[in-house]
Amino acid sequence: MLEFVMRCLDGISRNKAKSILTHGGAMVDGVVRTHVDYELVPGNVVTISRSPRTSATTSPHYRIAYEDQWIVVVDKAPGVLSMPVGAGSLNMKTLLDRYFAESRQRCTAHVVHRLDCRTSGLMMYAKDTAIQQQMQDGWHERVFDRRYVAVVEGTMEQDSGTVSSYLKDNDRNFKVESSPTDNGGKWAVTHWRLLEQGQRRALVELQLETGRKNQIRVHMRDIGHPVAGDGKYGGQEKQGNRLCLHAFKLAFYHPVTGEPLTFETPIPPLFTKLL
Repeated sequence: MLEFVMRCLDGISRNKAKSILTHGGAMVDGVVRTHVDYELVPGNVVTISRSPRTSATTSPHYRIAYEDQWIVVVDKAPGVLSMPVGAGSLNMKTLLDRYFAESRQRCTAHVVHRLDCRTSGLMMYAKDTAIQQQMQDGWHERVFDRRYVAVVEGTMEQDSGTVSSYLKDNDRNFKVESSPTDNGGKWAVTHWRLLEQGQRRALVELQLETGRKNQIRVHMRDIGHPVAGDGKYGGQEKQGNRLCLHAFKLAFYHPVTGEPLTFETPIPPLFTKLL
């Protein structure tokens, strides 16, 4: 791959070609390839940009974990909305649309699932509406693992547990209400496991059976251990511009190839520091 890039770009230096590859400047059949020793075969369609696509690799707002011609998986920073809300809002769709334009891709970003603005972690966007609809319609069949880590307040009385309730939007106070009996909302189930207990806070792993609005935040409040930094649902301490909630694992079957894909991101350093 390295020699191919050097030949295509009029014999540029080896270091320049390496920089283009490592910064995502080359795509093979619509998939970003960064390894210098990637083996090309006859029939591959290779797209190379002389300038590395730095918007995706140096942006403080997101990192691309995976990309092909149909989908893109990003690791979103806290403080970034999933979708635009008003003119000039900082959001992933606008950032990705800008990245697609810069990298000369004829597509736009279509959100498959969302994260709260102040939550960080893995999200998926489709590059057309057909793939978006396919993923959303078959979400529970295609996604086989989705996990979060969170710093919660207090001392956990058990090593693991499950929280379940009906969750319903309350338009009067803009909160989600939780009830053990049917309140007209949607049934939600959250499994949690203690990873580490600190003096005043704990680090827990959370796995969702359902994906309701504010589900983790409300369920942690329900058991008396709100997410750190979440004043809306009982958390007393502010942690900058973020909730101490991070979507660290996303695993799903590819909507076109059917290939199982698994992505993980590290626990944010702030989380361990708070313990």
